[in-house]
Amino acid sequence: MKRTLYLTCLLALLLRPEAVSGAETVTIKCLSTTSTENSGLTDHLLPIFEKKTGIKVLLIARGTGAALEAGKRGDADVVLVHAKSAELKLVEEGYFTDRRDVMYNDFIILGPKADPAGVQKAETAKEAFRKISEAGSLFISRGDNSGTHKKELSIWKAAGIRPEGDGYMEVGQGMSKAMRIASEKGAYVLADRGTWLSRKDTMHLSVLFEGDPELFNQYGVMAVNPEKHPHVKYSETMTFINWLVSEEGQRAIGEFKVGGRQLFIPDAKAGM
Repeated sequence: MKRTLYLTCLLALLLRPEAVSGAETVTIKCLSTTSTENSGLTDHLLPIFEKKTGIKVLLIARGTGAALEAGKRGDADVVLVHAKSAELKLVEEGYFTDRRDVMYNDFIILGPKADPAGVQKAETAKEAFRKISEAGSLFISRGDNSGTHKKELSIWKAAGIRPEGDGYMEVGQGMSKAMRIASEKGAYVLADRGTWLSRKDTMHLSVLFEGDPELFNQYGVMAVNPEKHPHVKYSETMTFINWLVSEEGQRAIGEFKVGGRQLFIPDAKAGM
């Protein structure tokens, strides 16, 4: 009887998942801006990280605004977004911690090749927006409180224009869908270069304005504060953050290309 009980317990122990596959895999939840997914960057990075550390990353792509709000509620372990002023404010308020710059690219203004508003003649981004408004041309806004939407609104404000009316369409969609709508309607749209380069062959759009320092696009990563949300997997999250800003992680970001073009420039440095 004792021998049978012993063998039964031993069999149950051996058949546990962790006994078969080793230590139980830990999964962290990362809320990331849609541009990192749409461009293909996270599909490139995450397998490298997971192979090195054994930590799985569940990626949920949302606009930056939605990602930050979900992170504030403790619905993720880490966020990878692009609205630095908003990020720093939330760190100061105690919702997030350990913020680091990771990489950058830039925003560009896309539109129909014929450029009816004359955007190509503009010298600044705000002048380009004024031209679009004055010409009554259609502008597609993501309208989703994303990092791209925040940047767009800041340019309208700098131009002294309140966008509204028939020439302004808020679509509440991610970058790829917003560009698709602009392409179909022959409209203008502000886009991040990474998503554009990964989708441009499917769009009837052209880069009409670029290069203004106002269009700089910084990406950052930060952990959800475990003091506010004790359930988060802070240790594994810091392994992920430290890898992104490490020499290996930064090299992986720099090596990611589409059509021979580098989409993101690694720029991790000490501090926030």
